Amino acid sequence: MNEATRIGIGGPVGSGKTRLVERLLPMFAASGIDIAVITNDLVTDEDAQRVRRSGLIDPARVTGVETGACPHTAIREDPSANLSAVMTLQKTYPGLSVVLIESGGDNLAATFTSDLVDYWIFVIDTAAGDDIPRKKGIGLLQADLLVVNKIDLAPMVGADLDRMRSDCAVARPDRPTVFTDLRSGSGLNEVFDTVVRGAMLTPNVST
Repeated sequence: MNEATRIGIGGPVGSGKTRLVERLLPMFAASGIDIAVITNDLVTDEDAQRVRRSGLIDPARVTGVETGACPHTAIREDPSANLSAVMTLQKTYPGLSVVLIESGGDNLAATFTSDLVDYWIFVIDTAAGDDIPRKKGIGLLQADLLVVNKIDLAPMVGADLDRMRSDCAVARPDRPTVFTDLRSGSGLNEVFDTVVRGAMLTPNVST
């Protein structure tokens, strides 16, 4: 049994993590990449239920982990519940290539341990303030890919996108950042291409 590539998605509450999962699923499917999803929440599996209802993936391929504590505990200090969920999915689906692991919403210090994921994405949004990149939280600094979401809301909340782009470039000079509007799909192709390259995935599309 080959080990699936494990891709983490973290970030603050409401930044767009679950929306990113939903947007990526059809793109993985179109690329012939066999995929499953694990979501993390404190004492609920609401995000897992949302993804199951989306019609974008076989509901049996979506697992909800209830962390029962600070969300980043289950992706950093003790990832055993998530690792167990990954193992169960791999046994159930031997051809599994990728598992998306969505963290529960947390602060800018949330990070994934390398024991759990091979590649990870951190999602922030413009509506939370254009000063976030200057605060240089550990998640923002260390993620393989930073997604700055909700660029459509920037004018409504007075967020300076040009300054955010500049600040992200300073904070992450050697790591990619993509600005997105996940509702419309703006920037999504760049996110997907960056993940495929960075996580060294192999699309399996018949010609």
